[in-house]
Amino acid sequence: MVDRVPFQEKRRRTLLRLGALAGLGTVSGLGWEPGRIWAGTRIKPRAKSVVILFAGGGPSQLETWDMRPDAPSMVRGAFKPINTVVPGINICEHLPKLAQLAQHYSIYKTLSHEDLEHGSSCYLALTGHYHPRKTSNPDPRGDDRPAASCLAKKLKPETVGPFGAFHLNGPLLTPLTPGPGQYPGVLGPAYGAIGLGDPRLDPATLLGLKNRIELPKLRIDGRRILQTQLENMAHSAETALGTGEPFALRDLNLDQGYRLLEQPNLRMAFDLTRESQKVHDRYGRHRMGQACLLAKRLVEANTPWVTVFLNQSIRGQDIEPTDGDACGWDTHNDLFEAMETMLLPRLDQAMSALLTDLKESGRLQDTLVICMGEFGRSPLVAYEKRFVGNTPGRKHWAATYPMVVAGAGTQAGRIIGATDRHAAYPMTEPAGPWDVAITCLEALGIPAEGSVIDREGRLLTLPDGRMMEKLWTGT
Repeated sequence: MVDRVPFQEKRRRTLLRLGALAGLGTVSGLGWEPGRIWAGTRIKPRAKSVVILFAGGGPSQLETWDMRPDAPSMVRGAFKPINTVVPGINICEHLPKLAQLAQHYSIYKTLSHEDLEHGSSCYLALTGHYHPRKTSNPDPRGDDRPAASCLAKKLKPETVGPFGAFHLNGPLLTPLTPGPGQYPGVLGPAYGAIGLGDPRLDPATLLGLKNRIELPKLRIDGRRILQTQLENMAHSAETALGTGEPFALRDLNLDQGYRLLEQPNLRMAFDLTRESQKVHDRYGRHRMGQACLLAKRLVEANTPWVTVFLNQSIRGQDIEPTDGDACGWDTHNDLFEAMETMLLPRLDQAMSALLTDLKESGRLQDTLVICMGEFGRSPLVAYEKRFVGNTPGRKHWAATYPMVVAGAGTQAGRIIGATDRHAAYPMTEPAGPWDVAITCLEALGIPAEGSVIDREGRLLTLPDGRMMEKLWTGT
């Protein structure tokens, strides 16, 4: 595994930074004051929006962006690389549309960390912090670290605003229940991203509310009153059972939904019927494609943060093996069948359509797009008896794995970083999810170092990462 700075040293450095910043008057309970310090970076942030395409389950680097055709068969797998429009960049044969767009994105090959289970690794990927129970599948808790999208709402409310962060096609199931890391945690429900489910449902549906452009305010208010009455009854039952935390998030989501209906630009963004049938077909009629289409429309409505869960469940194929919308990227077995018939064609279709539309509309220049999972897969193909499936796959692997980056002034048509001959370990300096989180925040104009006050009045540090300047400089 890649060595990381010991926890005690990280803590010491963080405290020193906070002490210095406090002396300069840059840390406050409300976020960051004017005249911010930019963590020594040479890059001027320029993104108006961040779009995270999150492939929960851990896509195999050897079947996507970092193939090894000259390796032994037990390493290289069944797929072949194809040339892209950029000489020297080859990707999987089942990503032909993205191969034609390689001039618009770069492949960063060396993300790395030390967590090997989905729940805690998704938490790490979405928050930039290791979970206290590393390599585990914990349930969400109120004392979790907030998702980076929720940090953005807290640290720059004038930009992100109450409706400025959305999680689409969720919540992410790891594998059967919602995993931690996608919620506001210690910041409190007020800073939660608005979570939406299956984007293929009636496009006039939002959080259980009818999203009709002509819906009069009187009817919206009536629905709000009825919903409150129903929720009050449910609260009574929930209190009797000694729980209640899930209702705080659901209540806020519903309240935001009602208020969102009063915002014409966002209300229209959710009306996917405004797109032609040709556009729907180009993105794909599946959940992944329609979620990316909705992400495109939210960017056009100037939404600062959109996380698209490319698949809702990391292992939905265990329950619905022939349903492409249920299939996740946790391919312990049946890897090649799932990748060839369901996962890669959908990713190719949806992501290529999104990049094309953002480029043609001029939005890509100020939208940072990142496609990544929580880790990669083992360099060895093997069958695992304890998992569903009839043919081999690959185990979890976090020592190195790639992400694809486009837009916001980043370098395009580049390979950044290098891995060994089996795509197993980084040969150049790696980055971690903490760096990705900080990069997204800085791209939106939120400095990479500092703190925020949580709902209990405690000091909460940001992820201990640094901006990934190589994405902009290419070196």
